[in-house]
Amino acid sequence: MPMIEKSLNPQGREAEFVAFRAGSLEFCINIMSVREIRGWTPATAIPRAPSYIRGVINLRGVVLPIVDLGVRLGLPGTEPTARHVIIVAQVGERAAGLLVDSVSDILSVEDTSIQPTPDVASQLARMFVRGVIAMDGRMISVITMDNVLPAGIELEAA
Repeated sequence: MPMIEKSLNPQGREAEFVAFRAGSLEFCINIMSVREIRGWTPATAIPRAPSYIRGVINLRGVVLPIVDLGVRLGLPGTEPTARHVIIVAQVGERAAGLLVDSVSDILSVEDTSIQPTPDVASQLARMFVRGVIAMDGRMISVITMDNVLPAGIELEAA
């Protein structure tokens, strides 16, 4: 799918991002990756799945893996409640649900406002974070969806 962009000036373009919290940190993903945002639904555990896979849910007849994004990013795990949110996102050719604490807003950001991931970040952080947006006194990490659900993991209905 093409990314929604509009020319602001010859140097920059604007893109929209969905901002959300995982733990005490704020992140965002490109809005073109988001299919829907829904409340927490208990997931069915999958034996021997990686620790960041909470399980699967049935989303209109499709088995959807739920990734605890905090755990995937190396943050402490959380026990989901009715206040948690699942962002249904497109990951390559597949969809996955991202378990996050809350969705805060939609950001319109000029691409020149996205700073590269700092060199002090770990290799793991650089694998998931493609840049940082400094906005209104907030530091928001831009998540790249490519590595959130590795291609080698295949989840099928039992």
